[in-house]
Amino acid sequence: MGRFVYWMNVSLDLRIEQVPGDDGAGEWLRIGEELHREFNARARELAVMVQGRVIFETMEEYWPRARTDDTLPDFLREYGEIWTDAAKVLVSRTRRHADFNTRVIGGDHAIEQLAVLRAETEGAIGVGAPLSPHNYCGRGFWTSCCSSLIPRSSASAGPCSTTTTVRSSSICSSSARSNRG
Repeated sequence: MGRFVYWMNVSLDLRIEQVPGDDGAGEWLRIGEELHREFNARARELAVMVQGRVIFETMEEYWPRARTDDTLPDFLREYGEIWTDAAKVLVSRTRRHADFNTRVIGGDHAIEQLAVLRAETEGAIGVGAPLSPHNYCGRGFWTSCCSSLIPRSSASAGPCSTTTTVRSSSICSSSARSNRG
């Protein structure tokens, strides 16, 4: 049986990456090479990536092109390859098709379909969708959380702006639900 891992980039003031057209990040998200290489290593270990429509559309717009863009650093091209080639599940009420090794599920039975996915999968299932923890917590889905807290670099970030000594860090913890079905 697979285990769901909440997999999102989150600013210290709880902003998430989510807007299509922002090249996968927006102005606030600044991830250096060291942290991105850590993301790459962890993403490579995922059996499946589950993404909501908005996150998926952000990713599909940028990462397939990034893998072959010689103007980008190698660690970004590497993630482009990882994301594009990885097995993915898109949870959407509106989309019926997606490219890049992606299966689409949705509608009123998405939770049941994710339960089947979990039962049929060995290994970690990375879930990248901002509302997913709220939707699935009461059903014993979550087995761990891997959120990366990223200081915002804009002036509105207040004490977590680029002038502070706060560093980006990746925080992962297992929950007490890890042994529940």
